[in-house]
Amino acid sequence: MNGFFEEVKRRKVYRVAAAYIIAAGGIIQLASAAFPAWELPNWALRLVIVLLLVGFPIALILAWAFDVTPQGIRATPSVTAPRTHRRRNVIMLVVTGVIVSAIAGFFLLPRISSARKIDKSIAVLPFENLSDEKENAYFADGIQDDVLTNLSKIGDLKVISRTSVMQYKGAAKNVREIGKALGVSNILEGSVRRSGNKVRVNVQLIDATSDKHTWANDYDRDLTDVFAIQSDLAHEIANALQAKLSDTEKALMERKPTENGEAYLAFVQAHDLQCAVEDLGKLKQSEQLYARAIELDPKFALALARYSQLESWFSHTVDPTRE
Repeated sequence: MNGFFEEVKRRKVYRVAAAYIIAAGGIIQLASAAFPAWELPNWALRLVIVLLLVGFPIALILAWAFDVTPQGIRATPSVTAPRTHRRRNVIMLVVTGVIVSAIAGFFLLPRISSARKIDKSIAVLPFENLSDEKENAYFADGIQDDVLTNLSKIGDLKVISRTSVMQYKGAAKNVREIGKALGVSNILEGSVRRSGNKVRVNVQLIDATSDKHTWANDYDRDLTDVFAIQSDLAHEIANALQAKLSDTEKALMERKPTENGEAYLAFVQAHDLQCAVEDLGKLKQSEQLYARAIELDPKFALALARYSQLESWFSHTVDPTRE
């Protein structure tokens, strides 16, 4: 063993190892700072680290075999020793280099992987109404609200509330500014076009930090399939953000509140009118539409709940004599 360390010292392998470690550390620090700014993928930084780790044993072998002299690079002269000793020293050198690289990789690579995980925060902006009938704006709002509700059922996602995002309805604002204001890294925006019983929904998932599209899709369905659109959309967004989805959450998202398309339309319009809490006329229209939805589908639990909520509000706030 003493012979090995003496050879390492004589061949100046220590110096090369120290210089390599210092240089590799500097390269990793530089790459860690520069790669995110250049929007390079996470695997690019891992590749740099792996190459540096693989290069360490190679650098030791080269330092063992060669020496830099005033006359240039020359093979390091060997001392008189049994051939088995020389072979043993080379093997020990390689093993040492591999062990050092393996230990460094064990500590470095997990840190790099965890440092740049996908941020699973998202804001669903109000969807734009592209229907010819502008009064169908309530339908676009309803789709957005249902998509937001479905995403909120995924525990692995941080979803901003409807109240916070409605301020951006019809507003022309930079996605980065919205993301910064709401504290999210992902923005979902979209548009809805309804023509009779046909619905077209276009959505884009945008990285708020880079203003680049992460994912986009179009959905062309019948009005009766609108719940399938919302469920598919939530699943695809969860996949894009690598969110974990439990079986219970999947079942909740796939559950349809009603099978009746007309009841759903009445409910969505009622909900839109109910948001106008300072307009008594709109609230009464909302009440009538909830009643219409329940009439069309008596098992429409969400409509029943909202109708009861509105009735209770009227009884306690507007007309205490109402029964």
